[in-house]
Amino acid sequence: MHIGDADLKKTIGQLLRYGVLSASAIVLAGGIVYLWRHGSEYPKYHRFLGEPEKMRRLAPMWQAVLRGEGRPLIQTGLLVLIATPIARIVFSIFGYLLEKDYLYTLITAIVLLVILWNF
Repeated sequence: MHIGDADLKKTIGQLLRYGVLSASAIVLAGGIVYLWRHGSEYPKYHRFLGEPEKMRRLAPMWQAVLRGEGRPLIQTGLLVLIATPIARIVFSIFGYLLEKDYLYTLITAIVLLVILWNF
């Protein structure tokens, strides 16, 4: 099976398009839920509390999303948005391996390692 450059570019383009659209839909849904539940509240600026645990760790965040909370749903959409270009890089590595283009595979793997190191 031979995958050409045009096929790879088309698939990567679709990955980016659907990743951004999915992230946008998740953030929009989270914003709607948040405004529905908290839209009439006034902000409390007199005391700084920081971010709750459910916004800093994945397991509590998923539990809050399953309970239908808005802020963790927005956070999930942002994580999907961040993961989209990383998924593109991972997909590019496999595409370059299928094309047997080892120089670009190495360069792309180094880029992926640099990005993951900075997380």
